[in-house]
Amino acid sequence: MAQQLTATRSVAAYRGVESYAHSHPGEGAAAAYLALGHAYMLDHRYDDAANAYRQANQSGKALDDYADYLGAQASLQAGHGADAYALLNNFAERHPGSIFIPDAPVLLANAYLQQLDPQSALKVLQPLESTPQASHVDFRYALGRAYQMSNDTTRAAAIFRSIYLKQPLSFEAGQARTQLVAMGVPLTAAERKAHADQLFNAKQYSAASEEYHAIASNSAGLSASDLDVLKIYSAVCDMKLKRISRKQVEALPETTGDSAALKLYMLAELSRDEDDETGHDALIAQMIQRFPKSRWLEEALYSGGNMYLLKHNAQQATYHYSMLVKMFPQSTYAPSAHWRAAWMNYRLRNYSEAARLMDEQIQMYPAGVEVSSALYWRARIYEDEEHNFGQAVNYYRTLSTTYTNFYYANLARQRLKVLGDQPAVAPSPVLSAVPPLDVPELTGELPENDIHLIKARLLANAALNEYIGPEIQASETSSEWGALAEAEIYASYGEYTRSVQSMKHSGISFYSLPVDQVPTLYWHLLFPQPYWPDVVAESKKNGLDPYFVASLIRQESEFNAGAVSRANAYGLMQLLPSVGKSLARKQKIRHFTTSDLLNAKVNLELGTMNLRQVLDRFGGQKEYALAAYNAGDSPVRRWMSSNDYKDIPEFVESIPYSETREYVQAILRNREMYRILYPGN
Repeated sequence: MAQQLTATRSVAAYRGVESYAHSHPGEGAAAAYLALGHAYMLDHRYDDAANAYRQANQSGKALDDYADYLGAQASLQAGHGADAYALLNNFAERHPGSIFIPDAPVLLANAYLQQLDPQSALKVLQPLESTPQASHVDFRYALGRAYQMSNDTTRAAAIFRSIYLKQPLSFEAGQARTQLVAMGVPLTAAERKAHADQLFNAKQYSAASEEYHAIASNSAGLSASDLDVLKIYSAVCDMKLKRISRKQVEALPETTGDSAALKLYMLAELSRDEDDETGHDALIAQMIQRFPKSRWLEEALYSGGNMYLLKHNAQQATYHYSMLVKMFPQSTYAPSAHWRAAWMNYRLRNYSEAARLMDEQIQMYPAGVEVSSALYWRARIYEDEEHNFGQAVNYYRTLSTTYTNFYYANLARQRLKVLGDQPAVAPSPVLSAVPPLDVPELTGELPENDIHLIKARLLANAALNEYIGPEIQASETSSEWGALAEAEIYASYGEYTRSVQSMKHSGISFYSLPVDQVPTLYWHLLFPQPYWPDVVAESKKNGLDPYFVASLIRQESEFNAGAVSRANAYGLMQLLPSVGKSLARKQKIRHFTTSDLLNAKVNLELGTMNLRQVLDRFGGQKEYALAAYNAGDSPVRRWMSSNDYKDIPEFVESIPYSETREYVQAILRNREMYRILYPGN
């Protein structure tokens, strides 16, 4: 009922939760009143929310800190800051161990500020200036406001200026600028540009563009060269937002240094979009000569490598990626670029160079996601080209034991079966760079008496989902059981999507861990079986492996029957309305509408039919079909047309779309996990 109330906030939903509160005294009522308060807050009914939180406080004890803190928030929103004083004073002493202890002083200070009492706010905040909490932007903004309202504008301006410059992406940055304007404290053009640059670097192009234009329109104190730089930075924002032409870029002023490199980068990107390889390459060559250390050259080389990768021009892709690694070895793109250069050499059958680069990949970027690929394909070179079967076995075994459940680990075990017993060979020194397997201490038993676990379950009952994770993490022993507890709480309410997501975001490297070294409960939560009878029935109707279908659903929608993607795909198997309509017509489903795709049973019926058809179009080859399911038939036909792949794994690694390549690998990996975890199902 609480989840429904949060989602719909209908009259009936409110009445249902109110009725529950009246009939379940104690902690049940407290949870219900918290759910009501949360819903009232979402509906901006702040007085009603404050009253609901007061009733929660009177009904139970376990969640009193939530009732006090959230009640204080509601009072502030209602404009009754004085009502928050009693709720927040001595909060830490009254609620030891609460997750709100660091935030309560800031909320109390804001209550004083709302009631025009800055001196009391300062008495709350100043003693905490040497604590970790003082670095938080909400603390600093409240402190700035307290100084401002106390007419200490010097200190206030220093704090607001610091927020604006050092935390530009925060909500408080905009507020800080507003207060600086209100105090008549000007920001220099250099400070505003520094702020805009950080917005740009965070890919907040629209906001950055507005700021660059605003600086240019109020250009007092700016030189002509400064204005030229601003025009170029404004232009690159427009290019990222796809609202600038080549003619406009060419008309930009000629500058020097970083902005000149940026103009060349924009022209190179436009050449890429126009499929002008000659023009693109000439611009890259000019950047290498004139601006060898520019970050825009780094960007241009990676973009150029990707362009040629999509064009299946291995030689040019290799050149761009190799040049990037050579000139920018510490770049965030370097591990990816280095691997792609290695792979392009493999595809060109330059096996000796590919082998060298693959070993280098393992040694230079041992923490990178590309290491499992490098281990597998280096082993293949040992096996297929160098006929050093013993060393191939060493690489395959390292891959299998260190990346146990990865896509390539499964392939490595297949190769080990083919190779059988081989004479032992001393492992290559390269393998010593592979990070050792770190198996965390995880328990399958939950500490039922842990107060944070008890509170987390009550919070779930109240549909206060955003607090479940933080509450569990507040326990000193949560590293051993926290991921299990959070996922289990969601699963107990049938929230399988949230359960899977919480396991994925737990920070535990599940795919590196042997199945028998992790309690089975973790695996079942990470790979659940909702809708399983229908999955099995519809799979069998269409000659499909139910594990394969479950793995696809897990990747497509994470078992969220109500999922609608940005591409307008619906439901468990993410069907487009046009596909659903066509299949429904064939099945003679009358009065079909797009919303029917959000019905799990209908989606599975039509989705398995569609998957069968995709498989049939590609001769039953799962890798081709999965690639088409994600990227469409045409790109896959184009990739297949080169017809120079030695085997299917080589095709998969050669898929130029990273999303599609990882999608195919993930589903095939997860199918194996389902087979291991649910044998005989």
